[in-house]
Amino acid sequence: MRITGGQVFDLEEGFVSKDICTEGALLAEKSGDSATLDAAGCYVIPGLVDVHFHGCVGEDFSDATPEGLQKIADYELSQGVTYLCPAGMTLPEEQLTAICKNTAAHRANNTGGAEVVGAHLEGPFLCMAKKGAQNGDYLHDPDAAMLERLQAAAEGCVRLVTLAPEQPGSMDFIRAAVEMGITVSVGHTVASYDTARAAFEAGASHATHLFNAMPPFAHRDPGVIGAAFDVPGVQPELICDGIHVHPSAIRAAFQLFGKERMIIISDSLRATGMPDGEYPFGGQMIEVHGNRATILGHPETLAGSVTSLMGCLRQAVSFGIPLADVVRACTYNPAQSIGIDNRTGTLEIGKEASAVLLNQKDLSIKAILFKGEVVTA
Repeated sequence: MRITGGQVFDLEEGFVSKDICTEGALLAEKSGDSATLDAAGCYVIPGLVDVHFHGCVGEDFSDATPEGLQKIADYELSQGVTYLCPAGMTLPEEQLTAICKNTAAHRANNTGGAEVVGAHLEGPFLCMAKKGAQNGDYLHDPDAAMLERLQAAAEGCVRLVTLAPEQPGSMDFIRAAVEMGITVSVGHTVASYDTARAAFEAGASHATHLFNAMPPFAHRDPGVIGAAFDVPGVQPELICDGIHVHPSAIRAAFQLFGKERMIIISDSLRATGMPDGEYPFGGQMIEVHGNRATILGHPETLAGSVTSLMGCLRQAVSFGIPLADVVRACTYNPAQSIGIDNRTGTLEIGKEASAVLLNQKDLSIKAILFKGEVVTA
């Protein structure tokens, strides 16, 4: 297939006018057939990569049901999100094991929809003071042996784990997780600058939903945010739904960390793609009004977003972040953070032919290409 007439995302140059070709599931120098896809008036970007979200269309990754995970994968692909690393909640080890086994089984069965490339264990290695919407009854000190059991249940599919580095045993846990090939993220934490910096220097390389569930960036106590900035290579997540982080703080974060480091996430819940109402979440109930989701009875506690990653992309652009920088933060950077950038994240020859055509006028989706197949046009 030849995709013609579009403005194609390039990691270094932003957008360039050129055609791209596919042969089978991969991007190639020459088209493998005579098919064409007209991208005139469109941006052509890589398929999005979400490394932190919980669910959508009434389903939650933590329910650990094959049917639910399939519905999640199908919906996400329809939104231009082609690679998924959904997040589990703070739950008992038995349920976390079920989540991991369900992820491994889904990958083995390959039943369509967006590819579930792995799992993000957002809990249970968090602190009580910044647990947010997580269930405090199941918090657990960092435990490398437990993580190893979960990785075995996932058949190596755990890609990312969040922890509060002030908890006992954190530094040894970080080193063990890195040895297992797992990216470690600092989050849901009250860690000081020094503790957070020690965690990053021990091997943590990611910061979970920057600004949320962590101390503020203060001039005498810069905390996690200052430590993440000071250690090269640390990549902060940012929820760009217009609720979790003020647009000014989003602009400031992109200026502070630079386009090379920022990762946009959705942190979306099962209520994404659903009407307002009450929904279960991690053993609790949440209520959704418009674009805002909070713990039932605690309207001050945000519970995640109800915006897809594509929706967050559009929001970030509306806040004044250059489109090329936003696309990078939704594609290449998250792919790099979990080690799949050799397959996706850019539209280079030899990578998987997963792309989204966005109308230049309003960034609406014109077509979605997944591993060489047009799935929406």
